[in-house]
Amino acid sequence: MSSMSTPDPRRQPREFLTHLYQAAVRRALPLHNTAPFLPAPPKGRTVVIGAGKAGGAMAQAVEALWPAEAPISGLVVTRYHHTPPRPAGLPQRIEVVEASHPVPDAAGLAASQRILQRVQGLTKDDLVLCLISGGGSALLTLPAEGLTLADKQRINKELLNSGANIGEMNCVRKHLSRIKGGRLAAACAPARVVTLTISDVPGDDPSVIASGPTVPDATTCADALAILRRYRIEVPAPVLAALERGALETPKPGSPVFAGQSVHMMATPQQSLEAAAEAARAAGLNAYILSDEMEGESREVGKVHAALARAVARQGQPFAKPCVILSGGETTVTVRPHPADAPRGKGGRAGEFCLGLALGLQGQPGVWGLAADTDGIDGMEENAGAWVEPGTLARAQALGLKIERHLDHNDAYGYFQPLGDLVVTGPTHTNVNDFRALLVL
Repeated sequence: MSSMSTPDPRRQPREFLTHLYQAAVRRALPLHNTAPFLPAPPKGRTVVIGAGKAGGAMAQAVEALWPAEAPISGLVVTRYHHTPPRPAGLPQRIEVVEASHPVPDAAGLAASQRILQRVQGLTKDDLVLCLISGGGSALLTLPAEGLTLADKQRINKELLNSGANIGEMNCVRKHLSRIKGGRLAAACAPARVVTLTISDVPGDDPSVIASGPTVPDATTCADALAILRRYRIEVPAPVLAALERGALETPKPGSPVFAGQSVHMMATPQQSLEAAAEAARAAGLNAYILSDEMEGESREVGKVHAALARAVARQGQPFAKPCVILSGGETTVTVRPHPADAPRGKGGRAGEFCLGLALGLQGQPGVWGLAADTDGIDGMEENAGAWVEPGTLARAQALGLKIERHLDHNDAYGYFQPLGDLVVTGPTHTNVNDFRALLVL
């Protein structure tokens, strides 16, 4: 993600929007954000643990910045193919392992067990440095008593397909885990725990990021039960009974296990949006950040963005053009039933947003859009997101692609791929969630 000279938004709208995305990602890279939050080496041991899509990059940042003479060791788990290349001359002091995301697997289970083992037997003179980023919830999987890995995988898939928001999903995950929702912090006691986190959630609540393994959890078993019932997700009878009697409760705010602990927010969606806005203003455009906390059904959020961009393009309201409109957050995709004779649709939140955006814009002249996940992966495919431009619908129709059909099948990938309109970046080694930029000329 190198910083090149700024593309001209009028002549190179795609390249310009990509430039804004890169500015947002750069702002969230661990190497740029770790140093101010690192504590001094303790009297005793320093153990590094962590989980998330930025885990490998965060571990390397600590290795680069931690005093060479101070001993440090540990284990961090990241997503498959998300370990960044090791800089020349940087010795490895922290083990990084890879596991599956968004559906957990046996590698994530083994890593979680080993992380718990690493923090056994520590003293008050020891320091635990916990590196947390988005994706950590699936990577840090250790099912509660009575649950198998297969149960967790099924529940996770059903949550992902249900349309539940990230707070709801993580409430369930915390109560069905032996490591999330503050339980990891309890395992570290009496050592001091310092958590460094990159936010990928609306509101930047550390208890929601990766299901908050080292921070108090204010949600309850009753909350988790209500969510499971709301989305009709089944759990084994013994686990249901344990939830009903409150036996799977998480450590709460005020619990002594959190005494003396600290949490530092290293990078946030808002900071990344501000970096993109700054890059747009440097190119002579007005820049407006709608919100870093947008949630809701991706396609509907796309249609609302389209309505706003059309108003700006046609009436110059509510913003003066030329301008860039930015937003972040974490939308959801409710996976619709698909016909047995049709292949399952492919795509993620960003692609589905772009389908809704293209449908809402109806080829509006002077409007271009990019939506992409800042981790570089939209859903399960290799693309980060997609572009939309005035000619999107016409070009798609010429290829026989019907946008309504692709929406019906949750198949954003199948719509944008033949157009050559997928945004492909590869893993970025950070994650501050959805990034959306509309250029109105």
